[in-house]
Amino acid sequence: MKKFLALVLTVVMAASLAACGNSGTKETQAPASGDSETAAESTAAESTGETAEKVGEGVDVKDLKVGFIFIGDENEGYTAAHYAGAKGMQEALGLSDDQIIIKWNIPEDETCYDAAVDLADQGCNIVFANSFGHESYILQAAAEFPDVQFCHATGYQAAGSGLANMHNYFTSIYESRYVSGVVAGMKLNEMIADGKITEDTAKVGYVGAYPYAEVISGFTSFFLGVRSQCPSATMEVKYTNSWASFDLEKECAESLIADKCVLISQHADTTGAPTACQAAGVPCVGYNISMIETAPDAALTSASINWEPYYEYATKSVIDGTAIDTDWCKGFAEGADKLTDLNDKVVAEGTAEKVKEVEDAIIDGSLHVFDTSTFTVNGKELTDADSEYISDGYFHESEKASAPAFDFIIDGITAVTQ
Repeated sequence: MKKFLALVLTVVMAASLAACGNSGTKETQAPASGDSETAAESTAAESTGETAEKVGEGVDVKDLKVGFIFIGDENEGYTAAHYAGAKGMQEALGLSDDQIIIKWNIPEDETCYDAAVDLADQGCNIVFANSFGHESYILQAAAEFPDVQFCHATGYQAAGSGLANMHNYFTSIYESRYVSGVVAGMKLNEMIADGKITEDTAKVGYVGAYPYAEVISGFTSFFLGVRSQCPSATMEVKYTNSWASFDLEKECAESLIADKCVLISQHADTTGAPTACQAAGVPCVGYNISMIETAPDAALTSASINWEPYYEYATKSVIDGTAIDTDWCKGFAEGADKLTDLNDKVVAEGTAEKVKEVEDAIIDGSLHVFDTSTFTVNGKELTDADSEYISDGYFHESEKASAPAFDFIIDGITAVTQ
């Protein structure tokens, strides 16, 4: 039986979505936000706080300063998604450029602590950090600056820190991975109908970063989405043991294609896999950002996170003087998860309508991604005896803690480390 503590320990190892950035630290202010679809996102963000407990007098919006500590830069998909969220928050709250301070390419070492201290010294009222390895340094800074709110993505230590100004956040990314799997499954069905493959050759390849719960949860939810449309599908996962390596991801995708995988997806931060798929004429599903520009004839869509709802919610809490959730996790219902644009040139007919149907079912609770009746592990259906996360017939991912915890290898999936 997988105990809760063991799951949490696995989760925290998994949670680093951080990609390797360029060496050195570069500090800039964010440019003025351009046109973006913030109206709906802003409305969604208003509903993300479950409490409105008054904890202080708040801050006049014109006096507010917001700091960001990013592991990478705009050239790396994970940080690019965070940056897009930061820009959306800036526009929604009407902040000027000099109210946003960004520390780019901050490694997971003492440089992070120095960056956090500098942001606090510059008068930031709230500081966000986006990499798992930043957490210990953010905790250190939070203890030293109790009047500054510190928010850390992908971590787990806020709840036990005893610090009222320390917070963890993530999203229910497994939801968008499942829906992207639905898109992939429909494409497989189209390929079967067109005679390009057969039901017994509907093999999917997956480029994974590390064999951690974050990645396992992601590729499992993707595969369950695939199988909801194409029940005969199987999947082979290969790990690169790197969050962001164009060469490794490209080589991994090429290897999966050589192993007769007819569609590729990924949990890795570069365009390496889509580049290989475009060259080979194999459809693919990306991560973080749209891959259509990289693979115009292959990319279907990408599972993505919209960080704006959290950035807006937490920053607005500072303005209003209300409490920020210690451990925050939201999904489609709050606009925190999404798919990038569907590539109409490549996706199967009826995909957009099916995506809407599945998203609506996730939002209204009639569809649970990790419904235990839809998969087996070693030939057996999981029960609440197998995990404390399981009850009412499904695995309650990201409910006990924001970071993912599902780490079972289900039947139909094989996973191999490169």
